[in-house]
Amino acid sequence: MGSHPGRVPLPVAELRRAVIAAGGPWTRLDVVDSTGSTNDDLVAAARAGEPEGRVLVAEHQRAGRGRSGRRWVSPPRAGLAVSVLLRPGAPGGGTAGVPTSRWGWLPMLTGVALAEAVGRVTGLAPALKWPNDLLVDGRKCAGILAEATGDAVVVGVGVNVTLREDELPPVPPGAPPATSLALAGAACTDRARLLRDLLDRLGSWYGRWRDAAGDADRCGLRAAYLAGCDTVGRTVRVELPGGGELVGRAETVDDAGRLVVTDASGHRTAVAAGDVRHVRPHVRPG
Repeated sequence: MGSHPGRVPLPVAELRRAVIAAGGPWTRLDVVDSTGSTNDDLVAAARAGEPEGRVLVAEHQRAGRGRSGRRWVSPPRAGLAVSVLLRPGAPGGGTAGVPTSRWGWLPMLTGVALAEAVGRVTGLAPALKWPNDLLVDGRKCAGILAEATGDAVVVGVGVNVTLREDELPPVPPGAPPATSLALAGAACTDRARLLRDLLDRLGSWYGRWRDAAGDADRCGLRAAYLAGCDTVGRTVRVELPGGGELVGRAETVDDAGRLVVTDASGHRTAVAAGDVRHVRPHVRPG
């Protein structure tokens, strides 16, 4: 495949200086030309004792993964593939750390940060699909994957930046069609700027969440997520882990980060994990 004129390498030294100098949790930033999966690499680093704050970016992922082991593929330099290593349970900032029962907020925290960064850089109006997708005009342009290992959580973000229609990844039946920021009409597709803004917003939200010991209401995270979530207010079909499905209206996201769905009989179920399909248009409560 020929090279794309706008697909320039990330300016590693400049990014490293800017991200580390900005403060926050980031202590190390590496950019590699190619790897299997940035999440796999940082999970291995976490198990080897790597401290919190490492950022790993790949210009090309050969075996990028989404939820449920799905592949996330993109031509070299056409997207943003970044993972961060966090240790939310460790004491710091005057708190004893975040209880593991609240770590489920990390994908949604990352989603809020990503939506803010994409909106600021591109001028687009992204929306969040529970629990880990970023949509533009109903099409998926980014996904988030969080993986816990011991006292660490590795959070990976994959963004389609300049992919053309013929380069978009396949999607499962019933899932939103894919797009890229460029195809959606982004005013700017500078990957370096997007990465800086993402790490800035992610570091800010992570610090607030940690300071609140993971209380999503106290730090404002739950309100921010609900304000940007396109799933709440819709009729949804949830494919549950282990089989079975739930159909109903997505009412809210509770304080544990679970999607609360009311079925036709009025029974409310809090869903911690599952593949969500949007069945009907969004209707805000009230």
